[in-house]
Amino acid sequence: MIALLILILAAVLLLVLTLLRRRSPAVFRKIEAYERLNHAIGLSVEGGTRLHISLGRGNLFTARGGSALAALAMLRRLTERASLSDQQPIVTSGDASLALLSQDTLQSGYRAARAEDQYRLTAGRLTGLTPFAFAAGTLPVIRDEDVSANIVIGELGAEAALLTDASESKTADLIAASDNLTAQAILYAASQQPLIGEELFAAGAYLGAGASHEASLQTQDILRWLVILAILSGAVLKFLGVNF
Repeated sequence: MIALLILILAAVLLLVLTLLRRRSPAVFRKIEAYERLNHAIGLSVEGGTRLHISLGRGNLFTARGGSALAALAMLRRLTERASLSDQQPIVTSGDASLALLSQDTLQSGYRAARAEDQYRLTAGRLTGLTPFAFAAGTLPVIRDEDVSANIVIGELGAEAALLTDASESKTADLIAASDNLTAQAILYAASQQPLIGEELFAAGAYLGAGASHEASLQTQDILRWLVILAILSGAVLKFLGVNF
């Protein structure tokens, strides 16, 4: 019952804040990684180079699916903005359902930019179904596809080290984040501007994907403060000897 109430509260907050954001855009704190990403997109369009977006290997039907959904939201916005480039973005993933969704998201991004004729099905690639098979299939994309920036966001593990090393050897920009602790440690050490923790889920809002993405961040903040207040209230009541 408590979980249901929290879900309903979150849904109501998201709806109300989305309506408010459509009237008045939100202002967010500066995150260097997203500033670097916006700069990399501009350089890619101007230089006629390619963006590589890796969505990891998260399965959308598991608890790890959240990072994949955040990556897909980011992908659609990136596709719209990169549609002016001579070379279309390439998307790699390590899960079959995620690869299909990446192809659909690419197409919808080009459609939104009114450049659907530029869409190619082969731009969304399934590079491997196991961690290191996925990494092995992704390395040639980084090394041989005229990539100027690698955006790696999603479920990864130790294989993230191979991707970061390949990006470093090509002196390409690397913007990366993961919800896996092993990958977070690797990406924090290897990427120029790492995304830490929940910053991964802010991609849509920071890239201008829409009012609902901005509202989702504010909903998270409100829920976070409610959890903090609940913890503090419980501690005070326990100190006063009140039992539940």
